[in-house]
Amino acid sequence: MDIRIPHATVPGSMQIEALKTFCDVVRLRSFSRGAEENNVSQSAASLIVHQLEDRLGVNLIDRSQRPWKLTVEGKLYYEGCREVVERYFQVEERVKGFHGEIRSVVRIASIYSVGLGPMNEYIERFSREHPGSKIEIEYLHPDRVYEKVAAEDADIGIVSFPQSKRDLSVIPWCTEPMVIACYPQHPFAKQKIVKLSQIEGEKFVAFQQGLVIRREIDRFLKQHGIGVDVILEFDNIEAIKTAVEVGSGISILPQPTFDREVKTKTLVSVRLRPNGFERPLGILYRRGKKLSPNAARFIDLLRQEKNSVSNSEVAA
Repeated sequence: MDIRIPHATVPGSMQIEALKTFCDVVRLRSFSRGAEENNVSQSAASLIVHQLEDRLGVNLIDRSQRPWKLTVEGKLYYEGCREVVERYFQVEERVKGFHGEIRSVVRIASIYSVGLGPMNEYIERFSREHPGSKIEIEYLHPDRVYEKVAAEDADIGIVSFPQSKRDLSVIPWCTEPMVIACYPQHPFAKQKIVKLSQIEGEKFVAFQQGLVIRREIDRFLKQHGIGVDVILEFDNIEAIKTAVEVGSGISILPQPTFDREVKTKTLVSVRLRPNGFERPLGILYRRGKKLSPNAARFIDLLRQEKNSVSNSEVAA
């Protein structure tokens, strides 16, 4: 397909960069974010899309809806352009040469509770070791993580209690112990270990029903014949931690997800007995899709870092 966009109408841009702007607007679901990604103004990004529509003689975006959506033609055009743009920049990087490596962007979709701090540390280390590479991460509801990877809008996804699907495969990453989280004035805060029988009838801040982690916690409690008084439900771990901090109740959370609050003494972590209840984390990728070299390297870094931490804990 031969698409020519006059340079006079898209100042300072090549034709391929105009297509990339369109793809980024669609991928990020935002004209402003797509414009920022390409260092152009929002009005310039909007003009680029209008010019493409004029050239093709069809509407690519249905602006009558809020939020806007791609038309059928827009979806078809986006899929084709995305492949063209990705291939172009891969070829460009090969030509420029960087010790024979492709400095591709690694797009990650992750659940909120994987931990913003630790993940930023992984990204910073990867960027130091692979200059010129770029990691983009988006924190989403677990269902959206699966959808993003399946639609190839993310190279990899990070989820808890991972489930393989027809079009998705899982790479095991690590496990995290599930423990009691309570506020410092709670009676449990003075104990190193809490027996499950002790939390019978306790006011409980839970994950929202429908989430996999909620089902696993409910199953664990039911297996041991324990009932709790669920007074609040949230779909993200930050809201749960805030509710526990102000004394709304206790919760059961993956221990690493509130290490910061334990250090600042706004929350207390107490081990459960019987123990052995853990949250597995896994890395999703599209079945049958070959990962880019940098995506594969980033996965290796994640697994090496977790193995290093686990070995240190054992040694301690």
